[in-house]
Amino acid sequence: MLLSVGQAFAGTQNVSNSQKDEAWKVNVRLQGCDLEHGYLCGSMEALNVPSAETPVVTFWEGEIVDNRNYTFLTGKWEATKEIDVRHWSKFQCFAPILNHVELDGGRSVDLSNYPYIFMRWKEKFFVNVGTDCGLTIAGFYYVCFSRSDGSVNGFYYDPNSSPFQKLELKATNEGRAGYSFASYEFQ
Repeated sequence: MLLSVGQAFAGTQNVSNSQKDEAWKVNVRLQGCDLEHGYLCGSMEALNVPSAETPVVTFWEGEIVDNRNYTFLTGKWEATKEIDVRHWSKFQCFAPILNHVELDGGRSVDLSNYPYIFMRWKEKFFVNVGTDCGLTIAGFYYVCFSRSDGSVNGFYYDPNSSPFQKLELKATNEGRAGYSFASYEFQ
């Protein structure tokens, strides 16, 4: 399975911490995808968020870890090498390349045929609500896409939010019929 414009995913984000046990439904749709430049973007819709009266939709941009355009080391968004390794290590499929990442940021690993695609997704703005909706988009997601079953798993990182909020999504067939175009617009 490949990442492509129009692909939709549905699942949950678990935001539990010591004070609360909470999860909400999440829908994601890829709006743009440029594998050559390691770029993708899309929308994320969070449903049944307790602090919001309506579903919260955000626009995000992503970096595909391909060792040409982006490596496993984030180098921004308050993420240190230690934070990167701690988050990437949450994915079992990362274990075989952990030593390479610790040595050279993973640059020596050929990821072109690896059964998983690693990415970072950074929400850029709220589409349908104001910043007072009760959610933050200050952090970003460490994301792992399975080429075999189309599942997406991720962990949200924001030093001011609950640690290791888990995103679990499955590919859906919604939006797969018809045509897709490389341009997009929110209205």
